[in-house]
Amino acid sequence: GLGFNIVGGTDQQYIANDSSIYVSRIKKDGAAYLDGRLQEGDKILAINGKDLEHLRHKDAVELFRNAGYNVSLKIQRRLQPQNGPVGHREDGESGGLPLAAILVPGLALAATAVWILLRYRQRM
Repeated sequence: GLGFNIVGGTDQQYIANDSSIYVSRIKKDGAAYLDGRLQEGDKILAINGKDLEHLRHKDAVELFRNAGYNVSLKIQRRLQPQNGPVGHREDGESGGLPLAAILVPGLALAATAVWILLRYRQRM
């Protein structure tokens, strides 16, 4: 196979009022993983020039199964994380905020507190 799973379709909408096809999981060491360009959460707009809009899930799966050896995907990159399986992580990788997003403001706050304390002590 191509090394990834999909969700969505007119009969199995992954996102309310959106029948698009999305990448739900990239299989480790599969073709998509080794290529490195496709990401979980990407919306697949077309495969080998065939538009995926308004397809049932099983019809989209059939297109992927019959895609052949050379596959061309037209995708739309996910702009923000979605709820559900798209946010699934493997290999111990955690979701959430990066450590720097917590440490940088915390260190700035601590430095400000020290500066205020030193200024206060000089006035006494």
